[in-house]
Amino acid sequence: MKHFINLDDLSNNDLTQIIDQAIALKKQHKSGAINNTLENKTLAMIFDKSSTRTRVSFEAGMAQLGGHALFLSDRDIQLGRGEPIIDSAIVIGSMVDAIVMRVSSHESIDTFSQNANAPIINALSDESHPCQLLADMMTYKEHKGDIQGKTVAWIGDGNNMCHTYMQAAKAFGFKLNIATPKNYQPDPVFVEKYAHYIHLFTNAQDACQAVDLVVTDVWASMGQESEQNMREIAFKDFQVNDKLLAHAKSDVAFMHCLPAHRGEEVSASVIDGSQSLVWDEAENRLHAQKALLLYLINT
Repeated sequence: MKHFINLDDLSNNDLTQIIDQAIALKKQHKSGAINNTLENKTLAMIFDKSSTRTRVSFEAGMAQLGGHALFLSDRDIQLGRGEPIIDSAIVIGSMVDAIVMRVSSHESIDTFSQNANAPIINALSDESHPCQLLADMMTYKEHKGDIQGKTVAWIGDGNNMCHTYMQAAKAFGFKLNIATPKNYQPDPVFVEKYAHYIHLFTNAQDACQAVDLVVTDVWASMGQESEQNMREIAFKDFQVNDKLLAHAKSDVAFMHCLPAHRGEEVSASVIDGSQSLVWDEAENRLHAQKALLLYLINT
């Protein structure tokens, strides 16, 4: 049984196959064709974090493939109310065909993968966000072609999205420049593991020199709201704006996993400008995840 907990779980060949199928599924959907490949299949969606794109894309994706999605918040099930996680994994896994988890603890996802008799999909944890990277890589391929050999700049916090871009640099063969304030660098475990594929900076301009893609995320993620003011001070020189993009290639692309705070991590002129791919990137969560579901459930 295959899971999708980190990008490292799948080979480059499998990841490329999923992205190519996602592009085909998107064209198929736009044409009005019906695809019922997952008819009578059920997806459990376990969330302890709020979501817009993740919930809508997985629910809509299952519906478009003829299947059904069950949304289960921490208020709907016994998870976290005294029932051991292992017990929940065994029970839920016996009733559905796949399980999506958007939870705070990456450890909970690992526990489910070891005990549930169903493929597990990490839809965001404190460690990584691999579903977003499928959409990002799909979007780059649609607009710019193969990302292999390109240079990407990550600007901002060394968070779970940054970790996943580090994994993607290895998986897809691109160079990753990471620019963060000194006290907000990515987890040292990830830095050591992916050292061959990354370069660390504390200056955003240096990291953006002649890059093909610039990516950022909010300065304070969910659960860090109390740090907002402190982070605004620390990250004040890490806004992605027109001045910063002037250091990149003339045809540079911009991505953001959303939600975005215009005027903080990104200027309105960049996110709403011609170099921005964020709206296709957001829509592509739907199609990339449909391809992922077909890969996991049908194999």
